[in-house]
Amino acid sequence: MDQISYKTTYVNKDTAQKEWILVDAENEVLGRLASKVAKLLRGKYKPSFTPHVDCGDNVIVINAEKIVLTGKKLTDKVYTRHTGYPGGQRLTSPMAVLAKHPERVIEHAVKGMLPKNRLGRAIYGNLYVIAGPEHAHEAQKPKKLDLNTLK
Repeated sequence: MDQISYKTTYVNKDTAQKEWILVDAENEVLGRLASKVAKLLRGKYKPSFTPHVDCGDNVIVINAEKIVLTGKKLTDKVYTRHTGYPGGQRLTSPMAVLAKHPERVIEHAVKGMLPKNRLGRAIYGNLYVIAGPEHAHEAQKPKKLDLNTLK
C-alpha cells in the first residue's frame, strides 16, 4: 500500500521515550519553575504527547534551597494542613518550610500543577527534588536543561 496513513498513533507505557533531565533551581522563581517541571513530567513538550499515558521524563531538581519567591510570599503565603483531630488545622509559611525541608516547597508547587487522579500520582513519582547540588542519579546520565529555553 503506497498511501500515506492518516491514522493517529498513540504512545503507550512500553513505547514511551522517557529521558532523565537535570534542572538547576538556583535563582529560579518558584511558580515558573514548577509549571515548566510539571510540563516536563507530563510530557507536553514532546510531539508524541498522549494525555492518558505517563510519557513524560524523569526530572531531577537540584539546589532547591536557592529557590526565589517574589513579593512577600516568603512570609505571607500560607500552607494549610489538618491533623484529622478537632482543632487540628496547622498553618505554615514557606520560610519555615524552606528552613527545615527546602525540597517540599518545590514538590508542593509541582504536585498542585499535575492532574488530580491516579495518572497524576504516578507522574509525581518521576520527580526527584534535592536540596543541595549533588544527586544520586548519575548512573542515569541526566541531560542538563536550561528552563529559560522552554516556552
